[in-house]
Amino acid sequence: MRNLFPILLLFFGFISCDYFKPEEKPEAVARVGKFYLYQDELEDLVPEGTSPEDSTTIVRSFIDRWATQMLLIQGAQLNLSADKQVAFDKLIEQYKTDLYTKAYLEELVLQSLDTVVSQAEMKSYYAMHKENFKTNGTLVRLRYIHLPKDHPKLDLIKTKFFDYKKKDVAFWDTYQLQFINYAFNDSIWVELNQVYRKLPFLTPENRDDYIQSGKSLHYPDSTSIYFVKVSQVLEKDQISPYDYVQPTLKGVLLNQRKLELMKKIEREITEDAIKNKKYEIYKKP
Repeated sequence: MRNLFPILLLFFGFISCDYFKPEEKPEAVARVGKFYLYQDELEDLVPEGTSPEDSTTIVRSFIDRWATQMLLIQGAQLNLSADKQVAFDKLIEQYKTDLYTKAYLEELVLQSLDTVVSQAEMKSYYAMHKENFKTNGTLVRLRYIHLPKDHPKLDLIKTKFFDYKKKDVAFWDTYQLQFINYAFNDSIWVELNQVYRKLPFLTPENRDDYIQSGKSLHYPDSTSIYFVKVSQVLEKDQISPYDYVQPTLKGVLLNQRKLELMKKIEREITEDAIKNKKYEIYKKP
C-alpha cells in the first residue's frame, strides 16, 4: 500500500493539467441574447477570389441577417402564446419526421426502381388517358431552308426542297453547310413559339396566312430567302400526338411506379417489424 501512493500521485499529476484546464470554446463573432454565432459558421461563406472589401460586405451582411433572425426568435419566444409555441414545435417535429422518412424512402426506391418503360406501356396509358394530354398551344410539323438570295444553285435547291425525296440525301449533304439555317425533319412536332424564332417573318398576326397543313411557301427578304413546307398543324386544346407526349408519358409512368414501390416498401417494413416484435399495439386496459 505504501508503494501505491506515489503511483497514484504521479497518475493524477499527469491528468490534472488536462482535467482541470478550462474547456477551449469556439471563437464567437457575435452574440444576441443567449445565442452565439461562431467563426466556423462563416467558413465557405465568401467565394474564392472575392476582394477584401466585398468579403467584408458579405460577412457583415450574413451576420446582420443572423442577428435579425435571432432577435425575431427571441421576440417570438417572449410574445407568442404558449399554445402557439407548442403548435409550432409539433409542426417542426412533424417536418423533421417527414424530411427523414421521405429521404430514406427515396433512397430505398432508387435501389430497386425499374426505370425501363416500354413502348407498349406508354401506348396503352396514352390510349386510356388521351383527354389528359391536350395541347397548350399550336403544334407544327414543317421543314425549311434559309439561304442567301444569290446562291448559285438557288433554283435547283428550291426544286429539290419542294419535291423532297429521301434519296437526295447526298445532294443535301453537299449544300447544307452553305445554308444560313435549315431543318429537314418534318416528322417532329414543335411548338409554334419555336417556329417564330426560326422564321422571324412569321408573327401571331400573320400566322394564319402561312401556317396551314400542306402549305408550301417562299419568303424573300433583302438578302436571303426562306423555303418552307408545312406538313401538319395542330391547334390548341387538341389531343397531343403520341410522339410529342412520349417523354411526359414516361415520366408519369415512372412516378406511378415510384409511388407504388414506396407503398410496398412501407408495408413490408411495417409487416417485418410486427413479425420481429419491434412493433406492437397494446390493448387499452
